[in-house]
Amino acid sequence: MHTDSCGSFAAQGDIACKFPIDGDVASVSQIKSGHINETYLVTTDEDSRYILQWINRYVFPNVEAIMQNMSAISAFLREHHKGKMAMISYIDTLDGHNYYDDGQGGAWRLYRFVPDSICLQRAETAEDFYQSARGFGGFQYALRDFPAEQLVETIENFHDTEDRYKKFREAIEADERGRLQEVEREVDFALKREERACRLQKLRREGELPVRATHNDTKINNVLLNKDTRQALCVIDLDTVMPGISAHDFGDAIRFGASTAAEDEVELSKVRLNLDYFRAFTRGFLESCPSLTNMEVKALAQGAYAMTMECGIRFLTDYLMGDKYFAIDREKHNLDRCRTQFTLAEDMESRWEEMENIVEEEYGKIKAAAREGLSS
Repeated sequence: MHTDSCGSFAAQGDIACKFPIDGDVASVSQIKSGHINETYLVTTDEDSRYILQWINRYVFPNVEAIMQNMSAISAFLREHHKGKMAMISYIDTLDGHNYYDDGQGGAWRLYRFVPDSICLQRAETAEDFYQSARGFGGFQYALRDFPAEQLVETIENFHDTEDRYKKFREAIEADERGRLQEVEREVDFALKREERACRLQKLRREGELPVRATHNDTKINNVLLNKDTRQALCVIDLDTVMPGISAHDFGDAIRFGASTAAEDEVELSKVRLNLDYFRAFTRGFLESCPSLTNMEVKALAQGAYAMTMECGIRFLTDYLMGDKYFAIDREKHNLDRCRTQFTLAEDMESRWEEMENIVEEEYGKIKAAAREGLSS
């Protein structure tokens, strides 16, 4: 067995060998994607490629629940969709477990690299973003009859904005790193918008929004596209598939993919909502998930706002606590991320009518097309 030329990934190569791979490991390289888990591309001397992932047990302490959820969803899709809804299938270890425990607190899983696929960190065109919407909307539609109550919450209260505010207040009170004074403006911004940010939780409690099996981490890098046609192939990274509401899946994609700037942009004048991208994603999501209720459709714009505010306070909470949750590459990285989210949320406030009109227009087009199809 060989490692890469630096010899720095020998441990990951050894772990890959705990799974039934084709041939010996020839190289291992890290894929820098996401803030939580670590991902590696493993290539063997038989030119087989695999994705090896280290699961962050600080964030996901119940690895068994993650893999249990994935198994249940995979079985449902195989039974009800006969392979029409593609998704990643994980490979069991040589001794029959669905992940490898390295005995030092590390949990690892492996799946085959999807050939002819690309994973974009940002949409390069509105069409790319539309295709990601087709992927996430199609995933939710395929699971429309899945009993969401069977899923285990892999992260408790993950998209419970009210609970996020509760934890935010606790971090303010503790101020364990003495950082509160420098973020008073951001704290004030968040607290003034608490009621608006939490509206979806009220609708969920009142039964206005149905609970579904949702992905809950719908950034574009969690959809694989065909490298030639650029069409959606499958949804990946199902760690956070849990009971949830559709507006959160829609909203998280928008706050990440329809921003005109990177999530950690320091020049806040660059941060705005790209309405063309917002429209493209809205169209793709509604086209591929026709099971949404009228109330769910009306909640989509609010989902974008809620997820932007929620992520902002999560970044700010983590900064106040000493950067324990999100991986950082520089000092004040989480504070920079918080500020981009709050800037984007403020821009959404100024363009709220346009956002709601776009959702209404795209939904109207789809309903009109459906009526025309029935009459022809």
